[in-house]
Amino acid sequence: MDDEHPRMGREARTMAAMMRIYCRDQHQTRDGLCPECAELLAYANQRLDKCPFQEGKTTCARCPVHCYKPDMRARVRAVMRYAGPRMLYHHPILTIWHLLDGRRAEPIRVERKVNTT
Repeated sequence: MDDEHPRMGREARTMAAMMRIYCRDQHQTRDGLCPECAELLAYANQRLDKCPFQEGKTTCARCPVHCYKPDMRARVRAVMRYAGPRMLYHHPILTIWHLLDGRRAEPIRVERKVNTT
């Protein structure tokens, strides 16, 4: 995940925090993520990196483009459904930012700069 845009970096940190809460509680991991959750987080980061809206992005739940495969989307929704309510206790600042980002207007597509060198 490149942190070209602060908004996208924050989205990646929020997803990682949710994934750690979910994996710790559901899969009893102590440090890091289990292989299944690590795979899902890598997929989510890949999708964020390719997001056509970048800095103008709202939360994925309000996005007009669903870029996750259906099975991965269901898995991410399960993580968010479980970890979302627990985020305020564990990561209050990320939670507030996530709530504010969810109030953004529908995003406008941004042209991505392609490095041709």
